[in-house]
Amino acid sequence: MIKVSAVSYLNTMPFIYGLKHSNFIKSIDLQLNYPSLCAEKLLNNEVDIALVPVAIIPKIKNCFLISDYCIGSFGCVETVCLYSNVDIREVTKITLDYQSLTSVALLKILLKEYWNLKPLITKSKPGFENNIKGSNAALVIGDRAFKMNNQYKYIYDLSEIWKEMTGLPFVFATWVSNKIISKKFIKIFNQSLEYGLHNIDLGLELYSKDYPLCLSPINYLTKKISYNFDEKKKEALNLFLSKMEI
Repeated sequence: MIKVSAVSYLNTMPFIYGLKHSNFIKSIDLQLNYPSLCAEKLLNNEVDIALVPVAIIPKIKNCFLISDYCIGSFGCVETVCLYSNVDIREVTKITLDYQSLTSVALLKILLKEYWNLKPLITKSKPGFENNIKGSNAALVIGDRAFKMNNQYKYIYDLSEIWKEMTGLPFVFATWVSNKIISKKFIKIFNQSLEYGLHNIDLGLELYSKDYPLCLSPINYLTKKISYNFDEKKKEALNLFLSKMEI
């Protein structure tokens, strides 16, 4: 049985719905995790396929991008933000979300190339998002960000700033395998994901109670998240990886 690790945020709900509501689910062991744990499992060969933060792609020995779909955005995404009570130029310390890898790398690129700033960067532990005070800012990703988007004077949406800097969309996560997977399996896998994307409304009817922090899930999923892994996103991904500190 193929082991699959997927992110358990709202933005992956269409994928989860598609995988669970087809006979394909009988062919896989589906595990739901946060992004950096998905990456860890794939790197440690604990799963065969994972929806991973793209920042780990250079670290995967045998890396195969197997899907026509991803977690991406073209501009404001609302769930990958730097929160602060002071202007970015007055920030002295930034705490990084422990659930993130790609967003951390993106923030470091923006600090260097967009803002030209060098604040102190620190790692975090659960609950860190409740300690944004004074000149201390924090990077927060995922569903927790929904409740924070009206709480701070300064909110920097990293995907929006990336677009301002490059003119390109951004890719946060892609489906990756660490071994050769049969073409038949990949075809059915992609069909299952596509089914979920074509039935977002049905997925929300079933799962919306699991995402109480988002006031308008349908708007978020259809206006903020962009799922097709098209040529522009591939260009953006290659640019991001070229800028990333390995």
